[in-house]
Amino acid sequence: MSPGLDPANISFSSPPPTHDREQWAHALVDMGFTGWEMVCDGRQGPDELDIKEIAAILDTTDLTLTVHLPFSDLNLASLNEPIWSETLHQMTEWIQLVAPYTKLAVVHPGHLSPLGMQIPDLAWQRNIQGLQQLCDHAARFDMTIGVENMVKMDFILGKYAEEMLGMIESVDRDNLGMTFDVGHANTNNAVPSFLDKCLGATVHVHLHDNVGRRDEHLPLGEGSVDWATVTGKCAKLDVRYVLESRTFEAAQQSLDYLRAL
Repeated sequence: MSPGLDPANISFSSPPPTHDREQWAHALVDMGFTGWEMVCDGRQGPDELDIKEIAAILDTTDLTLTVHLPFSDLNLASLNEPIWSETLHQMTEWIQLVAPYTKLAVVHPGHLSPLGMQIPDLAWQRNIQGLQQLCDHAARFDMTIGVENMVKMDFILGKYAEEMLGMIESVDRDNLGMTFDVGHANTNNAVPSFLDKCLGATVHVHLHDNVGRRDEHLPLGEGSVDWATVTGKCAKLDVRYVLESRTFEAAQQSLDYLRAL
């Protein structure tokens, strides 16, 4: 394993399994993972999830849980009041549900809607207000929010190092830091600037690869990310590293790659 990454802090990212959850979790442990990032988006919502079953898995495997708050069709920068309120409702509902089992939740910043494109300063302020509300809610449970830098995409907030630092400074909450997504940064040709400027604000790291054009989520080593530099510069961080792999096979390939660095 690279000296930059503590093998005791490597997680796998996935939505909650719909069946054979215990077997699935033990497979993670057998592969060498010590944590699971539960993606709270898509197939099931908090009303459908048996959180007691998830808790039992955590007890029997000693996996460390982090969560990725929902993002599909949601927008923290929305200037449409009902959409913005629903975004906060869904995110805070998840925070409250998982609070007994985790201390960190990842969130995407907002994006500019057609209206937001016309008045981007107001959309930016809306995004800041939304993050403040999430942080204040999470603080009730001693939880940290990690706002994630985003992929190369028109009208989305949070693509560059200076922008992310400005966002965190504007929110001005002790329980807010950055989730450094290496693959996202690579699509913006921004990995070096994030490594140079943002590690002091980083509370969480996402690992996946691409060739710099789009968000491919390739196994580590199959894209253009300089992983030796990334892991070397991240050596001082006491954070959890999450492999965002699409399959178990890709996750195993990425783990083997890290061990060989």
